[in-house]
Amino acid sequence: MIFALLLILFLWLSNSSWSDIFNISSPYSNYPKMASTASVNGVTLDNLDEVWPRWNPTDSNHLYALVDMGSNGIRFSISDLSPPQTRLLKCLYRERAAISLFDALSESSGGPLLFPKETITLVSETLARFHAIAVNDYGVPPHHVTVFATEAMRKAGNAAAMLQAIEAEVPGLAVKILDGQVETLFGSLGARSAFSRPKGLFLDLGGGSVQMTYLDTTGQDADYHIHAAQAGKSLPFGAARLIKILEHKDADFKTNEMSKLEQGMKLAFARLCETYPTLATESKDTQGVDIYLCGGGFRGYGSMLMHNDPISPYPIPAIGSYRVSGQFFAKTSHMLEANTKFKKKIFGMSKRRRAQFPAIVTVVEALISAVPHIRSVTFCAGGNREGALMIRLPHEIRESDPLDCLQPDASLQGIVDILSSALPADYSNPKTVFGLGLGRLFASKIWSNTGDDDLANASAALHSAITEHPDCPGLSHAARAVTALTLCARWGGSVTPADEQLLNNLRALADTVDPDAVFWAGYIGAVGAALAKLAPTVQDAHQLGDKVQFRSTVEQSNDNKGFRVRLNLQVSETALRGIDTGDLKSHFELVSTQREQDSGKKAIVDITALL
Repeated sequence: MIFALLLILFLWLSNSSWSDIFNISSPYSNYPKMASTASVNGVTLDNLDEVWPRWNPTDSNHLYALVDMGSNGIRFSISDLSPPQTRLLKCLYRERAAISLFDALSESSGGPLLFPKETITLVSETLARFHAIAVNDYGVPPHHVTVFATEAMRKAGNAAAMLQAIEAEVPGLAVKILDGQVETLFGSLGARSAFSRPKGLFLDLGGGSVQMTYLDTTGQDADYHIHAAQAGKSLPFGAARLIKILEHKDADFKTNEMSKLEQGMKLAFARLCETYPTLATESKDTQGVDIYLCGGGFRGYGSMLMHNDPISPYPIPAIGSYRVSGQFFAKTSHMLEANTKFKKKIFGMSKRRRAQFPAIVTVVEALISAVPHIRSVTFCAGGNREGALMIRLPHEIRESDPLDCLQPDASLQGIVDILSSALPADYSNPKTVFGLGLGRLFASKIWSNTGDDDLANASAALHSAITEHPDCPGLSHAARAVTALTLCARWGGSVTPADEQLLNNLRALADTVDPDAVFWAGYIGAVGAALAKLAPTVQDAHQLGDKVQFRSTVEQSNDNKGFRVRLNLQVSETALRGIDTGDLKSHFELVSTQREQDSGKKAIVDITALL
């Protein structure tokens, strides 16, 4: 009898929840039950083509709005993908809501991780505001508004309640929950978006997780990004989660979790080496592996490196494309000490990021431990949102060089050919505006602001080259430095005392990529100045060719401590009329006097008649 009663009680309990039996109310009971988020809004590599809308070149409106519900904050942006500059992913508006979904989850005590009702309300209202900005203020088509979420929403036991609240605030607005592989795909593509043909290890550190994969855009694999996402690994050790582990009172728990992180990194890297033999070879070679890092956590570490860079103050005010050696990257103890001792504001780092810095360093040290030889580390401005845009684009646009979109049209190529003819024919150094792919951009600016004072133009050239298009894909810090120095030299290279430090630090940055880069920047700038003197207005290449032509040779100095460039400047009689040839030559004489260390590098100019 007792057994029968117990059996009946068990069957009854198995079909009821404890809150139903004991009439316990839940703060989430007002939200209707929904199917799992994975079945309703999940995005995987298998269904990506079906659920992720593609860019259509025939659309009348090319504005796209994205909301990334990250674990450390909610980021919102509006981008213009209008052709022909689609590849630049031009951002028109961006905003970040300081809502940490991961911290909100962590506040739950016992049972499944849950979002508090207050957080659900705040998030839904924030998304409603973002949606109104996109659709009402900027005119983004409603079907071009996409909201996606990552680790925190994947972990939340009441993610469905969050989706229901958002739907109530903005009917028809769906939130897409990214699978770990899709997050790896978006993060790596977003980081990759800033470069033409990168190859290396890509990692993304967010608040709830860190992803690792390997991209090789130089090969023949058209689906390299999909294969990279499949081979990659997502580890649940984001900065927000890891800082709580480090602050945990249980020493054994901390030790166990740190071991999981370190082993997870090593296993992820080993798996990638098995999949990509090139990576395995690079890791064993003394030259080492190139690494690309994105995500707020890694960008925070990059900002700390920049703050402590040997070139101080560092002249480029953007973390995107900041590149350091593997040796400097590994100075984690020094960076931790700087974070503790430096009490003032550090550029690029919020109070929250500095509080999480020990966790960020822990991930960096796990990465260093996993990868035997690191050659270089490049920090990337792009992330999930840029990747979410890149995946929409057709292959031919996605894989194109972004610098082709940034620069003026090909009609200036003839002028570039005339300018580059001033370089010795056997000169192979690529670290000039021409070798860096910025010849048309330089040519377009030679005749700009000719009505302004040369000193003002020289100063403006320095500043515009380092601040214009701050997050533009394709512009490395080296390219910005060389462009700034070349344009400054176009206007004589003299700057005010206030700009002297900026000029010197840009030269120091150029030195890191090539010891002769500063000389050639000054030389090409002088060529531009001479051309503008002989042809005061921009003309087509045929007209310019009738007025001026360049021929040059280079020879090593007797002491092998420098070299001499001999430039033959051939000018038509008409173009030379009324011009002081000494004035033309003076531009080149200044090149050798820029710095004492360049005194052994000289440009000798001979002016003859163009027949």
